[in-house]
Parts: sequence; C-alpha cells; structure tokens
Amino acid sequence: MGQITLLLGGARSGKSSYAQRIAEESGKSVTYLATAQALDDEMSSRIQKHQSERPAHWQTLEIPLDVAAHVSEIKSDLVILDCMTLLTTNLLMKFEKDELVDEAPFTEAVYKEVADLLIAIRAGKPDWLIISNEIGLGLVPPYQMGRVYRDLLGWANQRLAREADKVLFLVAGIPMAVK
Repeated sequence: MGQITLLLGGARSGKSSYAQRIAEESGKSVTYLATAQALDDEMSSRIQKHQSERPAHWQTLEIPLDVAAHVSEIKSDLVILDCMTLLTTNLLMKFEKDELVDEAPFTEAVYKEVADLLIAIRAGKPDWLIISNEIGLGLVPPYQMGRVYRDLLGWANQRLAREADKVLFLVAGIPMAVK
C-alpha cells in the first residue's frame, strides 16, 4: 500500500510545481492524472503550459471524472492527481442548472468519488500526491452554487486529509507540514 500526501493551498500557491519537484526527485516512475478539461481558450492554454512543464517520459492520463475506475491503468510507482478542485468542479457541472446546483445528488457524487478513490488508492502500490485548493479561507460566496461547491470541496479535503499519511499546506511556494 502506497503513501498518500495531500497538498493543499490557494490558487497559484505552488502546489503543482511542488508535487512535480517531489516526483522528479523521487526517481520513481510517474503517472500524472489530469482532471482539467479544455472548455475554453484560457484553460486550453493552462493545460498546454502544464503539459510542457512535465517530463515527456511521465505517463499522463486525462480523467475528468471517476478517477477510481482508471486506477488499474496506472503502472507507475508514483501518481500525481492534479487536482481535486477541478474534479469536484467537473462533478458540479453535472448538477448545475441556471447557476443553481441540485445539492443532494452533487453531495452524493462527491462522497462517492472520494470514497471510491480512497478504496482504489489503498488497494494499490503507488504513492500518491493529491493536489487540492483550500478555498474555505475567504469570504462566503454570495450565491448558492459557490457555497455548495465550497462546502463539498472542503469536505473532500477533510476526508482526504484524514486518510493521508502526510498533509502539506503551501503558501507562496513554501510547504508547511500540517500532518
């Protein structure tokens, strides 16, 4: 059973680059699980930038949903899951209508995604670096969809942190040990 390290922080806090540095320094074979979807030009540019910064020999799997169903495709010793924030967003979009979200099925979907992921991780051998944003430190969103999203991502982060062997919080690219 591999180790789970959860990397939390705000947007542009250095989580992805820190995870990449850990992976490169480990000398292990790496699989990069990308959850981002190129739904607009800006996101396409961000994805291309991330791709260009990763070593070409890393396996990359683009999996926007149901990550656990694809864990059997991983043949490496280390996995970077980048990121839970976008994975949760992808789930949210399935239940969004007119800037409102059907909260009960969205909640159920997030609970299932995280539970299935943890089962799949614990059944395998690779170490995991899981990246997620800590978005609950700011203002309460003024709209229902934002509040529900913030709450469910916060819950997902808590669930992952309980199971993680190590939790790091990044600020300005500097990791601080939380667990």
